[in-house]
Amino acid sequence: MTKITFYRTAAGDYAGFTCDGHAGYAEAGEDIVCAAVSVLVINTINSLEEITGEPMQVDTDEEAGVIRCSFTRGPLRETSRTLMDSLVLGLTHIEKEYGKKYCKLQFEEV
Repeated sequence: MTKITFYRTAAGDYAGFTCDGHAGYAEAGEDIVCAAVSVLVINTINSLEEITGEPMQVDTDEEAGVIRCSFTRGPLRETSRTLMDSLVLGLTHIEKEYGKKYCKLQFEEV
């Protein structure tokens, strides 16, 4: 299962997120859930970096299937918040379509 944890401040601002694990929907190279999650997460990080210039720290471990993104300045700009809202929307649809057995979202206050 891929677990995506979004970290938010008490004021509701995004502080970062972690995407952890492989979906396990199908064999490696055939797993459409893992591919969809990866595309959404990586595209959001690239967009935050290249379009909005949002300061952040990104750490990855490809073998373990872990991506950590922490925003180093808060709160996010409006465009960055919109990108994050879009990521949450896309992942929510994957979770609903394929089930929490393969993709699970959670939110934590930091």
